[in-house]
Amino acid sequence: MAFIGIFFSIFLGPGFEAADDWCALLASIIILYNSYKIARPALGEIMDEQLYEDILMEIRTKSEEVVGVIGTEKCYIRKAGMYYQIDLHIVVDSGITVKEGHDIAHRLKDFLMQEMVNLSYVLIHVEPNTCEL
Repeated sequence: MAFIGIFFSIFLGPGFEAADDWCALLASIIILYNSYKIARPALGEIMDEQLYEDILMEIRTKSEEVVGVIGTEKCYIRKAGMYYQIDLHIVVDSGITVKEGHDIAHRLKDFLMQEMVNLSYVLIHVEPNTCEL
């Protein structure tokens, strides 16, 4: 970019002295844009932005395969190094005991950790089904 500015300044002569300055300004804009494109995903991870829609859908789908899980509510995904940490709220039958709900949560956690090798931590909250007939 600098070569182009100097070329215009020297070979086009008087009136084109500022060409090098304009090319430097254009190069600066390109550098700033590329810096933003590189830094933006990293900042999203630091700020716990929900960037993992594909993983979220996979977790929701796999969760409903476990016996006792009626559905899922909130699901937060955080990246820690090369792995993901999951905070998941599941919906279970409101008529079961606390122990049964706890057992369902453990089965789901074990299932997710086995099926998705990129998970390092899974925290499951059990919620009662409030939409029963």
